Amino acid sequence: MANGGLAYGPISSYSRVRILHLLFVAASEQGRPERTIGELCEATGLHANTVREHLQRLMEGGYVIQSIERRTTRGRPRTLYTAVTGLPEASSPVAREKVAEAARRGDLLRRMLAEEGSELGRDATYQLDALTEHLEESGFEPIIDEEHLTVELTPCPHAAGAPEHRPMLCQVHLGLMQGVLAQAGGPLKAECVQAPQRPEECTVQLRLLPARAVAA
Repeated sequence: MANGGLAYGPISSYSRVRILHLLFVAASEQGRPERTIGELCEATGLHANTVREHLQRLMEGGYVIQSIERRTTRGRPRTLYTAVTGLPEASSPVAREKVAEAARRGDLLRRMLAEEGSELGRDATYQLDALTEHLEESGFEPIIDEEHLTVELTPCPHAAGAPEHRPMLCQVHLGLMQGVLAQAGGPLKAECVQAPQRPEECTVQLRLLPARAVAA
């Protein structure tokens, strides 16, 4: 098992979780949402080559995008890294393809089972398709309650990890879920992780956005 009790996908390393956390924090701040390899090295204490390897895995998973700095002065432009949030300015081709594939598989399954989509509407159906596949890829077994707008992830596969890592893990997973839902486009947003009563508990609260907010 990897550091911090993680064992799944591109975020199976706690070092990658730390890097993603730094990029999510940067994306939420006013000003510059990008970070350089040098800044990530300084914040994590990791060697530049190690940071590059982690960023490569995160880009392959559709969680991070890179861009080249636009300079108005002389000097070699730096490579910048940004967390994928699903918004137009921070969207990944990999993430877009994953969302589209999830919708196609969801439609196929519904036709096979003669089932309708979510009562919340077509866009929400595709959001839930993408969210379910993302969570399963990350090692969870999600149960979605559309009436109460919750995603039950108990038992959390990270509960056995170091307790001090849990807050950052929860923040990163919530950020990833927010990015997936935004990338899919629709009325649902991941709002928060509910305070657990026991370490193995994990419930994410969704929120249904007003139609005007979705259109904007």
